[in-house]
Amino acid sequence: MRRRGFNGAVRRRGPGPRRAGGPGASERRTGASHHFRPAAAPEAPVARAALDASLITPAMILVSLGVVMVYSTTAPLAIGHTLPPYFVRHLFVTAVAFTIAALALRVPLHVWRRLALPLWGGSVLLLFVTLLAGDSANGAQRWLRVPHVGMAFQPVELAKWATLLVVASALAPLSERAMAGWKPVRAALVFTVPVIIPLLFQPDFGNAMVLVALVGLLLFCAGIPIRFLVAPAALSVAGAAFYVTLRPYALARVRGFLDPWRYSQGEGFQLVQSFVAFGRGELLGVGLGDGRQKLFYLPEAHTDFILSVVAEELGLAGVLVVLGAFAAFIVAGTRIARRARDPFALLTAFGMTALVALPAIVNAAVVMGLAPTKGFTLPFLSYGGNSLLVCALAVGILLRLASCEAAPEARRIGAAAARDWAG
Repeated sequence: MRRRGFNGAVRRRGPGPRRAGGPGASERRTGASHHFRPAAAPEAPVARAALDASLITPAMILVSLGVVMVYSTTAPLAIGHTLPPYFVRHLFVTAVAFTIAALALRVPLHVWRRLALPLWGGSVLLLFVTLLAGDSANGAQRWLRVPHVGMAFQPVELAKWATLLVVASALAPLSERAMAGWKPVRAALVFTVPVIIPLLFQPDFGNAMVLVALVGLLLFCAGIPIRFLVAPAALSVAGAAFYVTLRPYALARVRGFLDPWRYSQGEGFQLVQSFVAFGRGELLGVGLGDGRQKLFYLPEAHTDFILSVVAEELGLAGVLVVLGAFAAFIVAGTRIARRARDPFALLTAFGMTALVALPAIVNAAVVMGLAPTKGFTLPFLSYGGNSLLVCALAVGILLRLASCEAAPEARRIGAAAARDWAG
C-alpha cells in the first residue's frame, strides 16, 4: 500500500515486494521531491567506519588551512611573543570545536527535534539581553560577556543555528496539501521575525539578511511553490533598501562597493586593499608569511578578509583550494540531505549545510568586490570562536545523519553479499 508523503514523495506502508534495482529504486524521484523511508524506523547506531569522508575531508582542509593562516596574519601583531596570543586562542577554540563535533555526532536526531524550541527561545532571549547589557564594538552592540569569566560571544551565531532547527521541526510534519499554501511561510515567519528584530536594533543588518535567506532556502527545500516565496522575497528586498537609506553607515558601504576607488580613503578602503592583495598574489602567491597587506593595510585581515591574505600569500591556487573545499562540502551535505530518512532529517541536513555555505559565499563575494562590505567571517578559516563552534556543531549533526544512513545500507549490502556467497 502506498500513500503520498512529505513533499509529494511516495512512501511504502506495510510489507511488500521490492522491485529490482535496489531498495526503493523505482520510487526515487528527481527535483525537489525526495524518497523517504518510514519516519518510524529506528535510528541506526553510529559506526566509526560509517563516518562520511566526503564531508570530513573538506572540513579538515579548511580548518587546517585556517590554523596556518591565522598564525600568518596575527604573528606580525605579536612582536615579542613566542606565539601570537590570537593564534593560541584559535588553537584552543579549534580543540573545543572538535569536541563539540564529536559530542553532536553522538546525539540522536530526535533529541535535537525535542530541544529545537527551547534552544530557539534561549537564543532569542540572549539576543535581547545583548541589546540591554551587551558590549559595543565598531558602533554595534553584538557581544555578550560571560560574568566572572572574561569571555564574550555573539548570540547571533547560535540564533541562526537554532532558528534553522526549529523551522525544520515546524515544517517537517506538514502534509503535501499544507505545503502548497501559506501555512509553511507563516510558520517560518513566527520563528524568524523575533530573531530579526533585535538584530536590526544592534544593528546587525548583514546577519538579519543572511537569516532571511537561510530560511527562504529551507522553505524552497521543503517544496513549497515558488509563487509563495515571491512576495516575502520582494518584501525583504524593499525592507533592505529602506533600511539602507535610513542608516548612514549602510549607505556608505554601498557607495564604497559601487565605486571603491573613488572612496579609497574612506568606505572603499577595505575593498581596494583586498584588490591589491589579490593582484599581488597572482597565480602562486608571494609565499606563506610574506604578504604585505596584512601589515596594517588590510583591516580585519585575520577575520573578515582572511581570504584576501590567502590570495596574496598562496595566490589563485590557494583561493581555488578554499573555494573547492567549500564546494565539496556543499556537495557532501546535499547528498546527505537527499538520503535522509524523514522530512525533518532532510531539512536539518540541508539547513546545516546552508549554515556553512551561505556565509562562505557572502564572505568570498565581499572580498572579491561582488557584494558590499560586511563583517562576515569565513567559516572554518577565520579567527573567531563563535562561527567555528557553530560550524562544528553543524558538521557533527551532518555526520550523525550520514552515519545513520550508511549503517543500514552497509548491512543491506553485506546481507546481499552473504546470499550471493551462499548461492
